[in-house]
Amino acid sequence: MPLDIVTVPCLKDNYAFLAHDVATGATAVVDVPEAAPILNALRERGWRASHILITHHHDDHIAGVKALAAATGARVIGAAADAHRLPPLDEAVAEGDIVRIGMDEGRVIDVSGHTVGHVAFHFPASKVVFTADSLMALGCGRVFEGTMPQMWRSLSKLSRLPPDTRVCSGHEYTAANARFALSIEPGNAALISRAEAVDAARQEGRPTVPSLLSEELATNPFLRAGLPEVKRAVGMPDASDAEVFVEIRSRKDKF
Repeated sequence: MPLDIVTVPCLKDNYAFLAHDVATGATAVVDVPEAAPILNALRERGWRASHILITHHHDDHIAGVKALAAATGARVIGAAADAHRLPPLDEAVAEGDIVRIGMDEGRVIDVSGHTVGHVAFHFPASKVVFTADSLMALGCGRVFEGTMPQMWRSLSKLSRLPPDTRVCSGHEYTAANARFALSIEPGNAALISRAEAVDAARQEGRPTVPSLLSEELATNPFLRAGLPEVKRAVGMPDASDAEVFVEIRSRKDKF
């Protein structure tokens, strides 16, 4: 049985996620912007958090970790490279390590760029990856600590996952990301359709996260930087994929 995934809105525009294994009752919480909405979501379902998976050190992803761990006894797991600025870890992990939630196994992926030490958690059997502020719905995180080539390498890793993978990212930025994406590829029919669906979802108060990786590959300009049509669109037909990514990310920073 695949993990049961629940999107939990937190703060103004953050998301946490519950990943529940029906067979064993084990439940992971991925990132904890604040504890109260997550505790409420757990109580509503009769679940208890057994694990807390931390993607990176930014306060809007970890502020509630200590309170949630104290309330539930959950085991806290995060990146060894980030341990000095995370809440106390019960388990420190690095790329390639395995995290087990009940009967399911997830693999740790280093996705540094937004921060150094940012990790994603990929559960192949459940067809889900928790990416926080690396790959986002129709976007990617701003490069604060790492380098642009580092971020491109991280996104390239994620782009090679199976297309039917659900991408659980950390924020409700999708409508703004869609507006930027359309500035790069105004004639992309899949993007136009997705932007309309995103606007409809937000008008109804529905989250636009998670998304499918196949959708991102078809519409997300940061994953499409290597395509000839995107290179032409930004006036860089002969540039490398990484150079085009840098141009697109730089444009987004000023958009």
